[in-house]
Amino acid sequence: MDNDIKQYTEMSECLKALAHPVRLCIVRGLLAKGNCNVSYMQECLGLPQSTISQHLQKLRSMGIVETERHGLEVRYTVKDPRVKGIIEIFFQEEL
Repeated sequence: MDNDIKQYTEMSECLKALAHPVRLCIVRGLLAKGNCNVSYMQECLGLPQSTISQHLQKLRSMGIVETERHGLEVRYTVKDPRVKGIIEIFFQEEL
């Protein structure tokens, strides 16, 4: 067995971030679409913008998603390539 606790802690924190249904949905949607803004996510999910922004902040703080600014618009993309593999395994689909 490997005792690299730092690596296991990092991965368990990533899994905890993905464990929320809304965050899982956001990440899956970003992988399918490539990138999008909060307004688009709000329309798709039917949730308040503040709720989506809170979930995105958690995903950003974990390094799962990143932002790119286009004028006033902020677009989100999945940053961590390991997450794509996790989502593909969870949903048994290739993205």
